[in-house]
Amino acid sequence: MKRSILITGGAGFIGSHVVRLFVRKYPDYRIVNLDKLTYAGNLANLSDIEQAPNYTFVRGDICDLELMRELFRRYAIDGVIHLAAESHVDRSIHDPFTFARTNVMGTLTLLQAAREAWENAWEGKLFYHISTDEVYGALPASGGLFSETTRYDPHSPYSASKASSDHFVRACHDTYGMPTVVTNCSNNYGPYQFPEKLIPLFINNIRHRRPLPVYGRGENVRDWLYVEDHARAIDLIFHRGHPGETYNIGGFNEWRNIDLVRLLVRTVDRMLGNPEGYSEELITFVTDRPGHDLRYAIDSSKLHRELGWEPSLQFEEGIERTVRWYLDHQEWMDNITSGEYEKYYEAMYGGR
Repeated sequence: MKRSILITGGAGFIGSHVVRLFVRKYPDYRIVNLDKLTYAGNLANLSDIEQAPNYTFVRGDICDLELMRELFRRYAIDGVIHLAAESHVDRSIHDPFTFARTNVMGTLTLLQAAREAWENAWEGKLFYHISTDEVYGALPASGGLFSETTRYDPHSPYSASKASSDHFVRACHDTYGMPTVVTNCSNNYGPYQFPEKLIPLFINNIRHRRPLPVYGRGENVRDWLYVEDHARAIDLIFHRGHPGETYNIGGFNEWRNIDLVRLLVRTVDRMLGNPEGYSEELITFVTDRPGHDLRYAIDSSKLHRELGWEPSLQFEEGIERTVRWYLDHQEWMDNITSGEYEKYYEAMYGGR
């Protein structure tokens, strides 16, 4: 095998797209997918490549140092793409300890295993850490973009845990000489996203005529990135990014939440054959969540300038693809919302 790459969190939303891309694009690479299979991990996301000869799945916890050491030894890992994380802001508000354990201590454990395996032989190695734009805090409604030099200012337990993990990755580069890169990306959307997130949740709710809860007045602004464009960027940065660097990955695609919800309503209603405006009445404004940042927007010009990446889809086209995928894969969605997928893992692995 030309390379042996450990992808953590590869059964999750973004991770499954990265695993699929690498398995198919690089048949001479060994791709080891490590996932704990917590509630957001689903091997059904990878059913189309699970028999590939260059693909291996390992169920495990990134906080398990002995397992991490064993994986580096057994598979001669020379690259890490680290996506495993707790990622839902609302969950972090109610359970910050889980986020600190996985996102901070898990990342540190993985860094320690990599350092032990690679120290004094850094050539050809890379630890690639995927992070979020939420570490930067909030932007004013009037304008501005997050750049790679924007000061960190996290406002939720989730973003604080990701900020901490980013700092540990950079510290390992500066202290030990470990080749690392960090990327901070904007909100992802697309197929296989766990339905606690806004876009798949609202598609499913419209389908079932359930309320569409919008925080505050829906004025919060997010920059949206199609997940396959993000996977392409990860591939590019893994192979051509410069160790020690940070790259921002964004869609140059800002939408107010309420405008996004109305676009989803129009798109889903049209695809279901409903009259125009049929599901508008489902929109329900609810109390804003604590520490809700007003606006995020990523400046990806460094990534475009140095490596030539840019998003391939306009948002409306990406939403069309996304809505169509969820409506065409209702069994996938129903297995998750009903909990059936968890029964499968209980039978196979003795619980989650």
